[in-house]
Amino acid sequence: MRTKIIAGNWKMNMTGAAALELIEAVKREVAGVDKVEVVVCPPFTELKAAAAVCAGSNVMLGAQNVHWADAGAFTGEISTIMLQSVGVKYVIIGHSERRQYFGETDETVNKRTKAALAAGLIPIVCVGETLEERDAGRMESVVVRQVKSGLDDLGADASKIVIAYEPVWAIGTGRTATPAQAQEAHALIRRTLCEIVGGDAANGIRIQYGGSMKPENAKELLSQPDIDGGLIGGASLKAESFAAIIKAGV
Repeated sequence: MRTKIIAGNWKMNMTGAAALELIEAVKREVAGVDKVEVVVCPPFTELKAAAAVCAGSNVMLGAQNVHWADAGAFTGEISTIMLQSVGVKYVIIGHSERRQYFGETDETVNKRTKAALAAGLIPIVCVGETLEERDAGRMESVVVRQVKSGLDDLGADASKIVIAYEPVWAIGTGRTATPAQAQEAHALIRRTLCEIVGGDAANGIRIQYGGSMKPENAKELLSQPDIDGGLIGGASLKAESFAAIIKAGV
């Protein structure tokens, strides 16, 4: 059985006391929950303080990006060494917003993923098609390409990652991915992973759903056979809604 993993991607939200209060509230809400891994991914500025609040709890710390170099002239980036120094365990790589707004490519996703694994971090590698790609009937080719490119040349380390499927077309467009559509994409990813790492390893890799999971739809989504958790955006900014999604995975 794969342990469910629910990660909160705060994006460019929350600072100072409010950020720490949110983590404290999440800790209270999910105290005693041991069947779901819980991860919060605050902005870089809050990571060090967040690590202290997460310490000793069942809430783990993640970051929203990482560079492939240990150091250097890469303005605005952050290295694995920097993330390790503040106690980060997980790191989101290749989020659709990084691809859309900041030039992320399949190649750079692969480089970041390799660096994270080499440093002992657990990458949450994001894949998913846009509205235009979906309407053009390219969902399968896009998702398969992103998975294969993101995991290229990882070898046995590929089994250590988490995949997050983000149907970009279902985020902020007024269109909703049904649990059946989500499961179809997750099953495709699982089959692709089987080709890359073999069936046994592929069956151990967790695949999160990142398409506007909310308390109202979490239980049905998380009951699908290949959906192993969620990468949560807006709903992770309130402790009650985030905890409701986590508890739906128990």
